[in-house]
Amino acid sequence: MQEENIKPSEFTLVSLLNACGHLGALEQGNWIYKYVKKNNVELNVIVVTAIIDMYCKCANVEMAWHVFVSVSNKGLSSWNSMIMGLATNGFEDDAIKLFARLQCSILKPDSVSFIGVLTACNHSGLVDKGKYYFQLMKREYGIEPSIKHYGCMVDILGRGGLVEEAEEVIRSMKLEPDAVIWGSLLSACRSHGNMELARWSAENLLELDPNESSGYVLMANMYATSGQFAEAIDERISMKDKHIEKEPGCSSVEVNGEVHEFVSGRKLDSEFHDIYSLMH
Repeated sequence: MQEENIKPSEFTLVSLLNACGHLGALEQGNWIYKYVKKNNVELNVIVVTAIIDMYCKCANVEMAWHVFVSVSNKGLSSWNSMIMGLATNGFEDDAIKLFARLQCSILKPDSVSFIGVLTACNHSGLVDKGKYYFQLMKREYGIEPSIKHYGCMVDILGRGGLVEEAEEVIRSMKLEPDAVIWGSLLSACRSHGNMELARWSAENLLELDPNESSGYVLMANMYATSGQFAEAIDERISMKDKHIEKEPGCSSVEVNGEVHEFVSGRKLDSEFHDIYSLMH
């Protein structure tokens, strides 16, 4: 577009910012933000939100906050992006405080705002506060919980060791639980040793998605931890018979403007041996 001397629209820039956020390409995102300022692109709500979201996803919360506080033209989506960015980057207390500021502003929190504050409660282990916001959402704002809200609540209770309460939440849902909810409960059961509830979770998870590897892996690990090695082997054999493989972990890092992706068990990077030597 630049070579053809075509001026990008705000939708073009937002698409580029979203791409940078998903890739973790901070240097490229920085360049786009500088382009926006240099060319006097209108900082409307959509563009501001995309910039904040990009910086948060690239883990540069300081720049995201700078943009958030420096612009006057920010809507609810900008607040929501900042709350979620703080919650997912280790600034849970700040996310909760920002949510409280939102409550006192002329704007009203929506369903996305509550996902942000529940995420903050989840990451910081604030079970009682999570329960409070979950109830507040419907009682004061008339917002019916979505599957994502229920997912947050089940995870909050499960991580806090309240797996029976998490089960009650699932049984009381008006919506059908999805794989994320069953996976959260199963993971909590493994952490807190509730074998009976783990089996129930795994059955429902595999009923929704028979090829979901996490159900088999978590159950196999639970059996092994409790000394039931025959059952653990059965789970692994079942995975092999059904040609189900555990999804490998993946991470990425940007160096000199280039995004490098690392996948567990693979040696695809051309400089793998140099990296391995440096780490060891």
